[in-house]
Amino acid sequence: MADRSTIFALSSGRPPAAIAVVRISGPQARRALDRLTGRVPQPRQATLVRLREPASGEVIDEALALWFPAPASETGEDVAELQLHGGHAVVAGVLRALSAVEDCRVAEPGEFTRRAFENGKLDLTAVEGLGDLIAAETAAQRRQAFRQLKGLIGDRAETWRQRLIDALALVEARIDFSDEADVPEDLITPAAKIAHGLRDEISAALADGGRGERLRDGLVVAIAGPPNAGKSTLFNRLARREAAIVSPFAGTTRDVIEVHLELDGYPVTILDTAGIRDSAEPVEQEGVRRARARAAQADLVLWVIDVSADDRASVESARLKSDAQQWLIENKIDLLEEGARRRLTAPCQDRQRDEFRFVFSVSSERGEGLDALFGALATFSRNSFAAGEAAIVTRTRHRHALEETAAALDRAIAESVMQRPREELIAEELRHASWALGRLTGRVDVEDVLDKIFRDFCIGK
Repeated sequence: MADRSTIFALSSGRPPAAIAVVRISGPQARRALDRLTGRVPQPRQATLVRLREPASGEVIDEALALWFPAPASETGEDVAELQLHGGHAVVAGVLRALSAVEDCRVAEPGEFTRRAFENGKLDLTAVEGLGDLIAAETAAQRRQAFRQLKGLIGDRAETWRQRLIDALALVEARIDFSDEADVPEDLITPAAKIAHGLRDEISAALADGGRGERLRDGLVVAIAGPPNAGKSTLFNRLARREAAIVSPFAGTTRDVIEVHLELDGYPVTILDTAGIRDSAEPVEQEGVRRARARAAQADLVLWVIDVSADDRASVESARLKSDAQQWLIENKIDLLEEGARRRLTAPCQDRQRDEFRFVFSVSSERGEGLDALFGALATFSRNSFAAGEAAIVTRTRHRHALEETAAALDRAIAESVMQRPREELIAEELRHASWALGRLTGRVDVEDVLDKIFRDFCIGK
């Protein structure tokens, strides 16, 4: 690392709090600990100390101090940790005292974790898993992030990379030592066999329907339909708060509004979109354009109509250019006569209704029929995420790296079955596949992604 300064930061929440944790990492960590406490505790043993101002000797606080000498620490450097009372004045006094120690400075966001990565304590996928764990909002996201932090994809990728190195060694032995009598004539076949097995395993990991990325980002459910159909009222029911303005006037919603929910333990983003209709008003036109665009990208579309107005024209135009499931929500059943309401629950042969996966008859205003809709949404979320084993791929970056690896393996395999395989080309493709896997875990050439990853971390992490 070019910057060998010692860094420190408050690693717990903002004061006031019962306890505050201050972390120090770097070559001056021992000196900083000695300056503030007058002693250095035994490694990995919590010790009660008095924290003092280095210049005046004034007591700042009584605290617990811990000492983790390199390399057996979280960052791989000398690390000290102070657990003190979490008042504003106490925390400020300790940070001010650390600033007075030579070559000590406040840490940048994510700098502790970046040092752990640069010192080989974490690979890049584990760093991303740690970031996802901090950001997790649901139990399912937490489980996925923890698996990644503990090496679900990183360990697998490293195993694949070692097997690639074995295959490459066979090919290069054939290239470099072809004249030696004790080198087997055919080393391409066993190398190609390894490549075949790797390609199949990586392809299986990629064939997960994007479940890992969806779980990290959450499913997107768009509420769409004509103006004044009750979309915003339904949106507020799902959000369990007045998140959108409800008005009897058509066209109230002009932009896309979103809320993040947890359904059956899984993350879901609900979108309330502008009423879709032809309009000459420029602002409403833009709202309709955005509504169509966001709904077309959603995982599920709830197409809401005012059933009391018998709005069949809106049903006929409901098919968006999207691969998402679309459910028909017949809203405002409370405005119908009793006989009409009963007919809505009977089997329907309406061709336009049959275009939808499900049809729900509800009153967003009074809450009628919403339990069935909410239950179906929870089942949709559970089925979207919970199929099969845990997803290995959780980010677009992972997918691109594995796709690049699989493509290089495919080219190596194709060359290996040629009548006269060119060993140099096979070796080059295997090297390319190994390089792509190295980028996945951060072993080679990842400076372009490091800044983006670490700047999203908290200061002190």
